[in-house]
Amino acid sequence: MGIAQYRIGGLGGGKGPQLRRRFISQRGTVPLPPKGKRGGTLFVTREGMLKTINGLPANVIGVSAEGTVTRDDYETVLIPLLKAEYDRGHRVRLLFQLGANFSGYTPGAAWDDLKVGLKYLRLFERCAVVSDIGWIRTSSQFVGSFLPCPTRVFANAELETAVAWLASPVTESKLKVELSENGVLVLRPQGPLRREDFDHLAATVDPWLEVHHQLRGLVICIQHFPGWENIGSVIEHFQFVKSHHRKVRKIALAVDGALPDLISKLAAHFVEAEIKHFPYAESEQAKEWAGNS
Repeated sequence: MGIAQYRIGGLGGGKGPQLRRRFISQRGTVPLPPKGKRGGTLFVTREGMLKTINGLPANVIGVSAEGTVTRDDYETVLIPLLKAEYDRGHRVRLLFQLGANFSGYTPGAAWDDLKVGLKYLRLFERCAVVSDIGWIRTSSQFVGSFLPCPTRVFANAELETAVAWLASPVTESKLKVELSENGVLVLRPQGPLRREDFDHLAATVDPWLEVHHQLRGLVICIQHFPGWENIGSVIEHFQFVKSHHRKVRKIALAVDGALPDLISKLAAHFVEAEIKHFPYAESEQAKEWAGNS
């Protein structure tokens, strides 16, 4: 919790009392109407509006916000929490509770909020926003749809539910992954793709690439593409493709419908691998083609 104390001392020359910072927590000089006797001392204490929530499960960190959150609140509470997890190489499950009297951010805090989001975006594993304030709930749901991690909004009465969701194990991946000894990767989506699915995929593929440097082939087997959980999942998908597509020799799309043909033709302009479309019923032939040098 950040606490700022300021000293009022009289100055010569008829300039009247002035406020001077004694302990730095709130940045900058804060004007105060002249009060009291010249030369007297008055201490004004401001408690930080952003506080750490204690007693959470080991894999969850939490902060609560009240009143107006300042840049100093971010720099003394939230940023050190995130940096500590980053330095330890841990993913973050964040609980962010905004109380009934939360009124917003100062411009400096809003800028820090943006910087923190950009710097630590890939660090987040799950985020839960807890608030009864309408505009907070609406904006959090909108912004959450763009984040590359699952984000949910809860009412204050659902605080325990939010904590339980954050602490719960990651559900089984909806992207079934098979990597054969000859370097053919087979993907079978079982539902809308999520950010965690690409984490699961990277955990399988990246160790192989460190040793063998390239996949012989990639086969995507699905009758109908199920889509993505949210826009953040789409972004994560494209980031994965961007960082891995040069490490694949062949790509086979064993998917029904006309769309895969169009995708194959478009992708040929951006992906170096050879691409071929097969009907879903010919998935085995697609795997065989992808495995041939």
